[in-house]
This record gives sequence, structure tokens and C-alpha cells, in this order.
Amino acid sequence: MPLADRIRPTTLNDVVGQSHLIGENKPLTRVIQSGKIPNMIFYGPSGVGKTTIARIIAESANMRLHKLNGTSASTADIKSIVSEIDTFFGSSGILLYLDEIQYLNKKQQQSLLEYIEDGSITLIASTTENPYFYVYNAILSRSTVFEFKPVAPEELEKAIRRGFDVLSKENNTEYKLDDEAVRYISCGCGGDVRKSLNTVELCALTAVDGNVTLELAQELTQRSNMRYDRDGDQHYDLLSALQKSIRGSDENAAIHYAARLIAAGDIISLSRRLLVIASEDIGLAYPMAVPIVKACVDSAMQLGLPEARIPLAEAVILLATAPKSNSAYMAIAAAMEDIENGEVGDFPRHLQNEHCDGVDAKIKGQHYLYPHDYPNHWVQQQYLPDALKDRIYYRYGENKHEKGAQEYWKKIKNLP
Repeated sequence: MPLADRIRPTTLNDVVGQSHLIGENKPLTRVIQSGKIPNMIFYGPSGVGKTTIARIIAESANMRLHKLNGTSASTADIKSIVSEIDTFFGSSGILLYLDEIQYLNKKQQQSLLEYIEDGSITLIASTTENPYFYVYNAILSRSTVFEFKPVAPEELEKAIRRGFDVLSKENNTEYKLDDEAVRYISCGCGGDVRKSLNTVELCALTAVDGNVTLELAQELTQRSNMRYDRDGDQHYDLLSALQKSIRGSDENAAIHYAARLIAAGDIISLSRRLLVIASEDIGLAYPMAVPIVKACVDSAMQLGLPEARIPLAEAVILLATAPKSNSAYMAIAAAMEDIENGEVGDFPRHLQNEHCDGVDAKIKGQHYLYPHDYPNHWVQQQYLPDALKDRIYYRYGENKHEKGAQEYWKKIKNLP
């Protein structure tokens, strides 16, 4: 049995991290103390105590306990649990601890709904994925969602030292811990208690004369300080953090999140997002951002890693430090909203392709005014459909480039 399972806490006092949920007057502590267990969903990354706390709550309840894992549970398993309702075994209520609920399909989740609703079964489920996307809405609406966070390094240090203490007794060996080694493990495992304890076990197995040095910790600590799953929430959270940092003109935060994507080898997602940002967030304030970023992305794709990080870093810093405008984004969003609402209207006659007028045409002939025939290549005429002729989609941004264009057209169009 892995060390993480051998020393799994049996009381809330032994759990590290999640101080926003457990402790004096905290939500989960009050739940246990109440003696009445509601339906709950624990959401957060792996290795941060979801399963441990769920087990502690389940074992504290005076109910028939069943445990299932969504990766292996079948409809037959669920039916077997339901069959105990109204029997001697289920007389005090049934508590189902369901790990990785996101792997149950909709039909399997629905099969539990009736019994959760009438209280015959109380559900404690855990998931590493956003429950608002992966859990059936009817179950979600009948449950309280608690979000778990990665464990802070200072809290992880407690678990790491406890792990070495346990191994010292088991192996009859005194481990001499370098404080820097402990700190490195606590910072290098991404807030994951399980990974930290796996590293502790590896260090204990390979330590020479019981010396756990910084060098040993660096060799054995898994590259897990960056939680990343291209199909999971962390992927989208990381891309979101990158874009918001660039939008907020924080080049240091932006390059940090870009580095995390590069370290994961995901230069495709990074490149695509940078191309979006160039138009969405920098836009007309610095139109040259688009071709420059495109050139950086093309270079990165041709170079491959590790050299690809250089042009990508150039693009990230350029975008973060460039002036910002979302005027083009807002303009197309407003126009698309009209289209989706069916506000389109007919083309003005003078904008249509030249063709014969019908017998019912109110105005014969196209009467289109060719702008290049007029001073400054502009002449006043209507371009939008009649139903939308006064609509304004684009509003000039407060930056040098767009203000210059605005002043130019004010002069040409004789606008106030």
C-alpha cells in the first residue's frame, strides 16, 4: 500500500490544507457536527483531500455506507445499492460515496436521482472536473458543491515530515532531512499531497545513510508543480489566466502562464490563443500585432521546442505591453447579436448587384454613388438596410491609432 494510503488521516484534525472548509466554525466541520449529512459534491484537483474528507464524513454517519468509483461502477452496482432501500440494512439510511462521478453517464446518474430526492440515499461525490459541466443538473441542484484547493507548500511540509516520521519507524532508519529538500518537495508537487508523499517514499528508498538532500529531492520530485490536462478544467483555466494577464497588461504574469503551457509542450494551444488575443484585446490600437504574432507563431511551429519558446515569448510580451482596444470585438459582437435576433432587413437598392428592376420597383435604376469619383474618395449615402440605418456597431477606442482615424473621418464627413 502506498505511503499516502497508509497514513491517510482518519480525523479532520490530521488533514492538511482546505482551511476554508475545515476547522473551527468552517462549513464541513459544522456538517459533521450536525449529524445530518446533506448531498455533497467535492470538486477540485486530485491529491488534495477530497476522498479523505469524504471518508471521514461517511464513517462518522450512522448510515449504511457504500463506496463506488465512477471509472468502474456499472448500472448493476447502482441497482444493487438501490435494492437495499426498505430492507433491514438500509433502515438507517444509505450513504453512497461516489468517487470520480464525472465518469458516470447521464443515465447512470439519473438512476440515482429519485432516491437522492426522497432521502433514501445520501450522496457524497467527488470529481476533478467542473461539476457544472459534468454532473447531471438535477443531481447538482440537490447537492451542495464544495471546491477544494491545491494544498499550500507550508501545509504540505507537515505531511512530508509526517511521512518521513512514519517511514523512520517502519524502516528502523533515522532520516536526516535537509530543510531545503523538504521545501523543494513541498513546492514542486503542485499542492498534491499524494504526489508529495510518493516523493517522500522514493527519497527514503534511495537516501544514502538516511541523508535526504536537496540534490536527491530535485532528482526525484515529479514534474507536477504544474497541474495540466489538455482535456480538463486546468487547461482552460491556464489559457484564461494567460489572456486575462495580457489583457490586463501584466507582462510578468503573462509570461509565467505562457511558460507553463510551454513546459507542458502545448505550443499549439498557446499559439492559437495568442492569435485570438492579438485581434480581440489589442485590435485596432496596434493593428500590426496581428501579423507580428502570426510571424512569431509560424516561427515557433517551424522551430519546435525548445527553441519555439523564444518567438512565443516575444509574442506574449509584445501583446502584454501593447496598447489595448476591443472595439473590433465589440463591433462584431453587436452586429452578430442583431443577426441572431433576426434584425437584418433588405439590401438598399443602390448596393445590390446590377440587374433589371422588377415591374413593382419603386425606384428604377441602381443610383449607386461611386465614392472614388468624389473628393477624398467619400460621398454620403446609406449602406445599412432601412431597418438598421441608424445602428452604430463600431465605436472608436481611446488610443492613438483609432483616435487618428476618428479625427480624419470627422473632417472628411464634416461631423461635429
